[in-house]
Amino acid sequence: MNITVRLLLAAAFVLTAAARAADLPNILWVTSEDHGQQMGCYGDPVARTPNVDALAAKGMLFRHAWSNHPVCAPARTAIISGIYSQSSGGIHMRSMVPAGAGVKLYPQLLREAGYHVSNNSKTDYNLRAPAGLWDESSAQAHWKNRPAGKPFFAVFNSVKSHESQIRTRPHKAIIDPAKVRVPAYHPDTPEVRQDWAQYYDKVSEADADAGARLRELEAAGLAADTIVFYYADHGSGMPRSKRWPSDSGLRVPMVVYFPPKWRHLAPKEYAPGGKSDRLVSFVDLAPTLLSIAGIKPPAHLQGHAFAGKFQTEPQPFLHGARGRMDERVDSVRSVTDGRFVYLRNFHPHVSQGQRVNYQFQTPTTRVWRAAFDAGKATPAQSLFWQVPKAPEELYDLSSDPDEVRNLAGSAEHRATLEKFRSAMRAHAEAIRDVAFLPEGELHTRAPGVAPYDLARDPAKYPFARIYDTADLASRLEAAAVPELRRRTADADSAVRHWAALGLLMRGKSGVTAGRAELRTLLNDPSPLVRIVA
Repeated sequence: MNITVRLLLAAAFVLTAAARAADLPNILWVTSEDHGQQMGCYGDPVARTPNVDALAAKGMLFRHAWSNHPVCAPARTAIISGIYSQSSGGIHMRSMVPAGAGVKLYPQLLREAGYHVSNNSKTDYNLRAPAGLWDESSAQAHWKNRPAGKPFFAVFNSVKSHESQIRTRPHKAIIDPAKVRVPAYHPDTPEVRQDWAQYYDKVSEADADAGARLRELEAAGLAADTIVFYYADHGSGMPRSKRWPSDSGLRVPMVVYFPPKWRHLAPKEYAPGGKSDRLVSFVDLAPTLLSIAGIKPPAHLQGHAFAGKFQTEPQPFLHGARGRMDERVDSVRSVTDGRFVYLRNFHPHVSQGQRVNYQFQTPTTRVWRAAFDAGKATPAQSLFWQVPKAPEELYDLSSDPDEVRNLAGSAEHRATLEKFRSAMRAHAEAIRDVAFLPEGELHTRAPGVAPYDLARDPAKYPFARIYDTADLASRLEAAAVPELRRRTADADSAVRHWAALGLLMRGKSGVTAGRAELRTLLNDPSPLVRIVA
């Protein structure tokens, strides 16, 4: 090939790449930590959030946006992968599981499409990220560092509203503690009011960080070419929000802005200054990004694109889950349709408010627990600490936004309960919820195999048998004891684990009835079964 031909081909390649780049919007994500919809654009009268409010006034906010997990690491794992963390196995804090075979994370796919991708700067995934996931990921990462002519995808995360900042003292108060609303589940004390007021102040600081990023974009002359998302990584850092997969722990602000040039890629219901009732959650972000970039989302992604060329119709439910939070184990799944919230507690023998050391550093947690121990907590305030907790919870957000009146036992709401119960079970099966295995077995059941792949092998993960035993164990029905005793001899160690847990959950009566079986399990081949026994 002569030099002239080579030069012509190189020029054609450059021109093609440039044309492709011109067809791609820039995308900016401005994110923050540990705060819910306590913002002016969501109608909160106490909030001072002028920058995000202004973005919402020219863009659109989602009324019903959920994180899929009520703490940072599994929530970010769902975002980066587009897979529920109970499906990838990354639900437990900092568990660092491998991704499934052939699973690419969204920055990889955007880079392949021609984007410069930068992250400033938090990662905190429970999945092992491949080398070179980002073009840049550091406190210096910036869209300004991209090669000339390349479209960018850039994330800037503010830590100003993180849980740790609620309790940092001294603090120069801006919001008057007397003006905050104390939810029904918290005691109304000076400490609680101070924490809530400081939380609002910290959300204002996160909003100021967002404003700085948006002004920077404007000053560079890129606002007309850039689609902007703003969201927080889960609900507030206050106790009974962070770490708990109810609406208070999962509902987040999500605001999007599509400039006129890229309005054709916006959600179908998009209108400047509008509010969408579409249900969206974090597993939807990866497919939405790809759809905006003109890439058909891969089949393994479990979310649904809500913008771009491949956007889908709205979904009927949002799903949440929690596993181990720091040093405390729990297993909860949640579902909402925007009005009702359903929670299924698979570990009813532990309270919502287990003693997670990090959470107890917040003054609200300590004074709340002291009030409960002293018998001074109201019934609504006591729910967080009571053992056992109800196996099922159902709340009507239209009349009970604090989620303190459990309707699961209401005859009037029986059909609603059964609808959500079925939706949760169907979802767990569809995504192959692998977190019904005890955590250790995510790593030992199939050494060298990612939990995501393990869950898709029926021989290695008999989902129905394990799930049905977990369901039977955790309903706390006395009539289930004979069947639980029988299942302690099952060939699968996870079934035996749940059967033993079911006896433990029933306290003295269950342990007495199953004493012989539990003694046998003291010599079980699985250490995780032996521990329960």
